[in-house]
Amino acid sequence: MSAMVESAPPTAPAPPTKSGPSKNVNYEKPWVEKYRPNKLSSIVGNSETVGRLSAIAVDGNMPNLILSGPPGTGKTTSVHALARELLGEEGYKNGTLELNASDARGIDVVRNKIKMFAMAKVSLPANRHKVIILDECDSMTTAAQQALRRTMEIYSSTTRFALACNVSSKVIEPIQSRCAILRYSRLSDEQVLIRLKEICTFEKVSFTPDGLEAIIFTAEGDMRNALNNLQATVSGFGFVNQANVFKVCDQPHPTVVRDILELCKLGDTRKAVETLEKLTNSGYSSSDVIGTIFKVTKNSALPESLKLAFLREIGFAHMRIAEGSDSFLQLAGLVGRMARIGKEAGGEEGENDMKTD
Repeated sequence: MSAMVESAPPTAPAPPTKSGPSKNVNYEKPWVEKYRPNKLSSIVGNSETVGRLSAIAVDGNMPNLILSGPPGTGKTTSVHALARELLGEEGYKNGTLELNASDARGIDVVRNKIKMFAMAKVSLPANRHKVIILDECDSMTTAAQQALRRTMEIYSSTTRFALACNVSSKVIEPIQSRCAILRYSRLSDEQVLIRLKEICTFEKVSFTPDGLEAIIFTAEGDMRNALNNLQATVSGFGFVNQANVFKVCDQPHPTVVRDILELCKLGDTRKAVETLEKLTNSGYSSSDVIGTIFKVTKNSALPESLKLAFLREIGFAHMRIAEGSDSFLQLAGLVGRMARIGKEAGGEEGENDMKTD
């Protein structure tokens, strides 16, 4: 068989599609990093704790620190700002080591990386120490924490440690006794709102007041969460209003949950359960729904005694859902109990009104 098969002529490369990667794409920096404060005076919230750090920056003698508190409250930012003010920009680059939970932080890291940095000679301003920042140190193994205890003592003349964690009780007591413990709390709604408005002004973002309220509601005092939700809403829709925020964050809408609470207050179990069923049929899990019910109830204008009774029932239901009993029946039972409490409270109010008349 001598027949030759002709090869097809080479085809020209296809032109790049619009969806393909482009060399001119300008990837925007996350606003969390873009607007991260570099000075202690720029940090929002926890004024007492930040004031103590400012006093340390003025004095220049930094002790070993444990910064404990919820995520997104400014612990890591505070330590970096303190290191900058103590060491200056050049000293900060050479005299600071940061290790996060994403790094390998077993006993080998303490013996090698941390010890090597503590031993290294770095040119710093007079009477200043190198700073080792251990973020999320409560996830370090116990063996690594035990090894760190001795390292903190040996290199105390040249190095200071700043340990950031969510729960200080997970840090072993020998390390706690060697450190000054500073506690952070969640930011207030007003503090988050002021910062959000500043960033909206810088970025020329159009927003409505209810849009910022929705971001604050979803953030729960976590500034990082608030900025991420704001940027995600702007990237997706270009305009920040309540509807767009809840499309991005995808939480049960608080207005619907508020309607359920009002029906429970009136003792209308049937309508309350029907509204709840529509909410769960939208695809939200029981933990999402119970979390939103708790937040809305806590911030509601219900009478104090009724609010406490509702929160008690919500707490028990939340515990059962967290333990695995997360069916719709659990939520329906909660709504039924709350409606019964609301009906009884309404009856008592009626009796009291008749007595006063």
